[in-house]
Amino acid sequence: MRAATVLVRSFRNLADAELTLPPEGVALVGPNGHGKTNLLEAIAYPVLFRSIRGAADREIARFGGQGFHVTVGVEDGPEIGTTWSTATRRKRITVDGTEQEGRTAALGHWLAVAFLPTDLSLVQGAAGERRRWMDRMLSLASRPYLESLLRYRAALSQRNAALRRNDAVSATAFDGPLARHGAQVIAGRIAWTAGAAEPWAQELDALGERMPVVLRYRTDEALVEAAAWEPRLADSLTRDLARGQTHVGPHRDELVLSLGGHALRSYGSSGQQRSAAIALRLLEQETLATQRGTRPVLLVDDVFAELDGDRQARLADRLVERPGQRIVTAPRLEELPGQLALARWEVRDGKVTTTAG
Repeated sequence: MRAATVLVRSFRNLADAELTLPPEGVALVGPNGHGKTNLLEAIAYPVLFRSIRGAADREIARFGGQGFHVTVGVEDGPEIGTTWSTATRRKRITVDGTEQEGRTAALGHWLAVAFLPTDLSLVQGAAGERRRWMDRMLSLASRPYLESLLRYRAALSQRNAALRRNDAVSATAFDGPLARHGAQVIAGRIAWTAGAAEPWAQELDALGERMPVVLRYRTDEALVEAAAWEPRLADSLTRDLARGQTHVGPHRDELVLSLGGHALRSYGSSGQQRSAAIALRLLEQETLATQRGTRPVLLVDDVFAELDGDRQARLADRLVERPGQRIVTAPRLEELPGQLALARWEVRDGKVTTTAG
């Protein structure tokens, strides 16, 4: 494990600070609303160069300020810097001081996985929530997947624009790139799901779930071959023109989570759904660690308060057993399971005070 550093300037309510995170991690303790989650957000920002809470950059910058800046890095690793200007509404991203041409070029240099109370949406939400989660993870894990996904989305956007104009000729002109890149996206998702189903079930078992669980990817598997797209798209063209959107492709697929043979989103209890979401995040960390050769930092935001005593203890055991840094938050130290013997930092009124664990 290596120590990580984070530099924050004018980020939400946080006082400007340069912090060195211990290799094993740290517990952030302090009243709600004082900045614990903001610090996690700052640490996670350079993963995708956007807020893990879905906030616009202008909402992250300190009120009345000129913008914000975040730098993260690890010993013997790259230093990733991000500066957003309120005046220009532009973002400058650097890797070891070299400015990058766009966000995509800088993806993957810094990895973190965040558990948030809102992660229930991964289980309870519509299919799009799980597709977006899977696409973000696989894009960070694989540059070829990211390139295929971006090209697929571009072709899909242009095809849909032509459909809305009722221009069938222009729409079908994008069928070729849609098929080539869409087939690669589906193949990547199928391959990941095949390897992830058993580890996900094992994580849930470790978290105390005794009912059988299944993770599978639902798609038209013929579309893993680009040649299969032409008849599918031709058959769907009349409907596509009528509705102004493409009905064939991985943007229609679903990552299915089931419990005891039923949809987890509909039949699982709150505890089961939360455990399932946590297991997905643990799976995300393992996927990125395996594919990128470096273990992402785990950011655990006030998750224990949402679990019963048994699930709290089991999750704490899993976090202790896993290598790497863990940044864990709680309003009070006694709300953290005793197994997590981490250094304690206090966060109050946006100021981080480092103290011994």
